[in-house]
Amino acid sequence: MKSAVHKKLAIVVMSLATLALPAASIAADESADLFKSKCAMCHGPDGAGKTMMGEKLKIPNLQSADVQKKTDADLKAIIAKGKDKMPAYDAKLSKEQIEKLVVFIRDLAKKH
Repeated sequence: MKSAVHKKLAIVVMSLATLALPAASIAADESADLFKSKCAMCHGPDGAGKTMMGEKLKIPNLQSADVQKKTDADLKAIIAKGKDKMPAYDAKLSKEQIEKLVVFIRDLAKKH
């Protein structure tokens, strides 16, 4: 009896995990697209800041330890309110979009 229940539970868990993978992939794609459309022009596609505008404004590398050691709240505030020459995006992006960008910035360091 327990064996049958465990098998059914395992099937349910595997089914849910299978459904979650495409959702995670879609969220990652949305974050990447958002970064490309709003951030890459200055920060570059990899966040390194190696663009004409990035070098002119001395934009920090988003993969760097200095950026990565900031809290999520710090990064959200910088994106929302701007900092130095970076404009504020709170009127252009939703709270959810800003959160997705923070996750994307964290992932940039893992890829480098």
